[in-house]
Amino acid sequence: MYLNKPPWSEDLLHPSCSSPSASSTALPGGVIDLVKSLNKQRLYREITLALRTTLRDATAEFSFLRVKGLEKLLKFLGSVVESENMIELFRETQTFTEFQVVPVLFHYSIAPSKSGRVLKSDDKSSEERTKIASLPTSNEVALALQVLEGCCLLDRDSRTLAQQHMAIKEIVRLLSAGSTLVQSACLDVLIALMLDSLENQKEFERHHGVRKVIELVKYGYVDEQLRLKCAEFLLLVVGNVLPSSSKFIDNIEDEEGREEPSRIQSVQDDILELLGEDIASLLWAAGQLWSSIDSEKKQTSLQFQAQQLLDCLDSKRYDDAALTL
Repeated sequence: MYLNKPPWSEDLLHPSCSSPSASSTALPGGVIDLVKSLNKQRLYREITLALRTTLRDATAEFSFLRVKGLEKLLKFLGSVVESENMIELFRETQTFTEFQVVPVLFHYSIAPSKSGRVLKSDDKSSEERTKIASLPTSNEVALALQVLEGCCLLDRDSRTLAQQHMAIKEIVRLLSAGSTLVQSACLDVLIALMLDSLENQKEFERHHGVRKVIELVKYGYVDEQLRLKCAEFLLLVVGNVLPSSSKFIDNIEDEEGREEPSRIQSVQDDILELLGEDIASLLWAAGQLWSSIDSEKKQTSLQFQAQQLLDCLDSKRYDDAALTL
């Protein structure tokens, strides 16, 4: 669902130079302010209408209808990102319960209730519940994770709201048990959730998220593209996301100057235990190198370093297997 710009506002705010009256007629400042205000109100109405429509489908009983709603939500977020004004208005809508996207994603698609009944956010009576007639498919869960990623990237408060729904715990669970399609979406949304969110970073460490990713990247029976994405994820996390994870050190101090070794210790332990000291050091060095590369070359460099990490892991696995023979 794309939001269209009305031609009349463009004509008034940006008159064509080819117009014979453009140079001789100047709109009063009050008229321009009025046009901008009307345009903002129109955008807000269109955004709220789009959210109402898509969220209605996303809370449907049947999975195929929810998939339809999630696809519309993705398209809607794609149109929102094109304008700073629409991003600000979208953030404003997320302060109202009836327009919040994150709770719908968790209640209906990512972590639906085992009873199959979900209390609607606008219901006044606890008796009024929507029955989920069909459980989420892998496609639905992957779409929901993509929508969650978009919301978290556009709106900081959505990351906080996701934390209230145990987002990291649920996504780490899906990372271990989901299909390849879902696991790939999990890696993307984890980065968005942990971006500038210390609480979500702590949750990721608490649930041994790094361990789960390493288990996927370490073993050769996992889909090769997923392993490559896991390696890229590890480089991003070690080099950019997790605070104080740039060095394997014994004593870590927080902002107040007090030692806090326990918060990162679990990450260090998981990396050293599962990868070994040599590859753990390589991972840290590559992550730090990638974070200092020019932004235009980062994607290519990330893929190259991730492939190198996989090659080292495979070589080590073959060597270990040869020693056991």
